[in-house]
Amino acid sequence: MRTLASLTRREFLTVTATSGAGLIIGMYLPAAARADLKAADPPSPFAPNAWLRIDPSGTVTVTVAKSEMGQGVLTSLPMIVAEELDADWSHMRYEQAIADDKYGSMGTGGSRSVRGGWQTLREAGAAARMMLVAAAARQWEVDSSTCTTESGVVHHRASGRSVSYGEIAGKASGMTLPAKVALKDPKDFRIIGRRTQKLDTPVKVDGSGKFGIDVRLPGMLYATVVHPPVFGAAVKSFNPAKAKAIPGVKDVVKIETGVAVIARSTWEAFQGRDALEIIWDEGDGALASSATIARSLLEASTRPGVVAEKTGDPAAALASAAVKIEAAYDAPFVPHATMEPMNCTAAVRKDSCEIWAPTQVPQGAQHEAASVLGIPVSSVTVHTTLLGGGFGRRLQSDFVRDAVLCSKAAGAPVKMTWTREEDMQHDFYRPVSRHILAGGVDASGKAIVLTHKVVAPSMGDQRQPGSLKDGLDRGAVEGAVKSVYGIPNFLVEYVLARTPVPIGAWRSVFPSQTVFALECFIDELAAAAGKDPLAFRLALTENTPRAHGVLELAAEKSGWGQPVPEGVFRGIACGPPAFFGSYVAHVAEVSLTAGKKVRLRRIVTAVDCGTAVNPESIEAQMEGAIVYGLSAAMKEEITIERGRVVQGNFDDYPLLTIDEMPKVEIHIVKSTEPPDGIGEPGLPPIAPAVANAVSAATGKRIRSLPIRIQA
Repeated sequence: MRTLASLTRREFLTVTATSGAGLIIGMYLPAAARADLKAADPPSPFAPNAWLRIDPSGTVTVTVAKSEMGQGVLTSLPMIVAEELDADWSHMRYEQAIADDKYGSMGTGGSRSVRGGWQTLREAGAAARMMLVAAAARQWEVDSSTCTTESGVVHHRASGRSVSYGEIAGKASGMTLPAKVALKDPKDFRIIGRRTQKLDTPVKVDGSGKFGIDVRLPGMLYATVVHPPVFGAAVKSFNPAKAKAIPGVKDVVKIETGVAVIARSTWEAFQGRDALEIIWDEGDGALASSATIARSLLEASTRPGVVAEKTGDPAAALASAAVKIEAAYDAPFVPHATMEPMNCTAAVRKDSCEIWAPTQVPQGAQHEAASVLGIPVSSVTVHTTLLGGGFGRRLQSDFVRDAVLCSKAAGAPVKMTWTREEDMQHDFYRPVSRHILAGGVDASGKAIVLTHKVVAPSMGDQRQPGSLKDGLDRGAVEGAVKSVYGIPNFLVEYVLARTPVPIGAWRSVFPSQTVFALECFIDELAAAAGKDPLAFRLALTENTPRAHGVLELAAEKSGWGQPVPEGVFRGIACGPPAFFGSYVAHVAEVSLTAGKKVRLRRIVTAVDCGTAVNPESIEAQMEGAIVYGLSAAMKEEITIERGRVVQGNFDDYPLLTIDEMPKVEIHIVKSTEPPDGIGEPGLPPIAPAVANAVSAATGKRIRSLPIRIQA
């Protein structure tokens, strides 16, 4: 299937009418599907991201093919349609799409939902509006150019006539699809850019919204799965007797991923799990530890790297620099720790399967189930529920496999839920990494060279060893390459360092580490040059106006350069666009308690994300990225002993608490450019902003996460 970007507009916009259904605008009907339709039959609606339906009542429903995990796509995507449609926002509704390749990629990640649907959803709304106008004009026997639209109504001002979209929808279905659509000038937007309450807020408040963990089916059983505690281990033997003696436990079965306990309730399944006796074949995985992994990274850092980006002559520039420095930075494994643990409900039938899952990849869940059961993908139906946190964890479908295996073994619908300990200890963790940076300034204090060696495992290599082309994982150097800083001699290298610990996408992925190292090192270079950290950055971003702009705005709003209360210290950091597109700068204010503990006081943020579709959602996402990043920066770290994760729950894996959260101020740069990603770009620069502030407070450089200072 072609990507959305390669589709023609006519392939992307299709129209269909059904008796009494009003107007349906579908987006994307593949050529093969269109060829199969009889000429006299109207095409069926298809959609890569969403499609709109206008009912006779005037209700406009947008089907959303992206997962909602708090980022607001159930509102922002309908807002884009509603703007060009000139709809009455109070009549807008949403539907969650079920998994189907007709929607194109339904994966939700990389901060791509809004920017990916921006142009196509605008065109869909505009096409529908033009058809509604054409239908009204034909009914009134006037020229379409004399009609206008506003809030779900077509007007003919000259005659004083008007008709609602619902009233004219049926007739609009028979209109010819416009050959060319006219999109609004951004200055005329009345929905996009307006602070808008999320459409799904009411169902989350009143409890009617269904998360995966809320699913209930007739005759459903409940299960949990005990997975090998050591990476790469397997079940050697198990004794189910004590588990089966627990009231409510119906069965204990070995499945390919571990041992499943099936019961009448989740609590009974958990009790059976605790009573279960299992002997594991731990294999060589038990030899791994945080110490052995650290040593492997250290050894790997001494090897030459594969060049990811190079400009100028870094070696010669380092040799000639008036002042040169070098530093190493480290970042640990970190779990996703979503509030809703991994869960999935599966109903395996003779030749089909139906799934209800809080997943970021509905089609991935569909393919996972089909693979497990040996049935066609088309025989698997996946309903995407609301997600109680995703952050990249639910891009995996391991928990879907568990549920399908449990349902198959039980011969009944099963809701499978992991315990918090299983969730914490069987994650796909943010990769551990080490960063070696070197740089130099000339006699005037101008940065003339910077080199950055990224030493880290590769998600691609872990899935398929030896698959890296030329040994380079381009994802691992995101945030290091394509720097916003105009340093003439620049080098980024990558060294693969394998680890037995499973790794995966974690909110912002590698930029959460590469940007930490880079932005802390920029502060060190500024100090070596005798320059103010802000002034040093501004001089280096003169040719990167958006980065320059967010730095200036964050500095202005924070009062950078102005006196601060005694004992308060500031740090600044800038986030590159990486694969998100947006630019972010944070100024962090911290102080130290009498016991030399860091107190987070204030975060001032400037973000340039292009057009701000829903400023309220943007602010919420930036705040979420900040707290998520602060928690990881200040507290979070997964450690490994004897091949297993040490931490199991929030008693030994503490998160940032509400009383530790600083005041946060978000400032959005006004822009008419197309929207960029917003879910992740707020995270990478938060750790270095705080680290730089702590360095200012203590006089000691922070070079590893989480941030720890000596009392």
